[in-house]
Amino acid sequence: MRIVGGKHKGRILAAPQGRDTRPTSDRAREAIFNVLEHLGVGPGLDGARVLDVFAGTGALGLEALSRGAMHATFVDNHRGAVKILQTNIATLNEAAHCTVLPIKATALGKPRNAGDAVDYAFLDAPYDKELTAPALQALAETGWLSPQAVIMAEVGVREDLSLPPRFHVVKEKTYGAARAVFIEFRPELSEAH
Repeated sequence: MRIVGGKHKGRILAAPQGRDTRPTSDRAREAIFNVLEHLGVGPGLDGARVLDVFAGTGALGLEALSRGAMHATFVDNHRGAVKILQTNIATLNEAAHCTVLPIKATALGKPRNAGDAVDYAFLDAPYDKELTAPALQALAETGWLSPQAVIMAEVGVREDLSLPPRFHVVKEKTYGAARAVFIEFRPELSEAH
């Protein structure tokens, strides 16, 4: 597994053994970031704050840092994944630009400062566990998402994803067994929409 673009392009990332963590493939990650670059919503990655939820190896957040993001916060409660994530952060010498929160996505409290709200969030929950929608709701309720934040949620290709209010699907792409759903957070939309 490697970083596929930006200043760390080609750098190798550690990946865990077994099936507890399912990293997004290099090809899918490259395609996802190409879509984000041309999506037409969001502020762009340069100088952005990003959140990598169900982070696993941290490949999505680290890819964003490689491509110009200013800071990445990683959320994962699996001890083995957090250990590999910390190894990958150290390998890329990005500790100064990273925060690791070893907690459940739905247990995420408010950010320390209002300025910590993120421009991009990556959610790569275990497939078919119905964790994505509750995680999105938690992010909206706790103030982690800036207005018009862009979320890339990776779900199983046949997995149903019912979005909470104030989230709007912009685009969907399928990569093998995965479906990447690109979502815009629209806090101005009322609960009635």
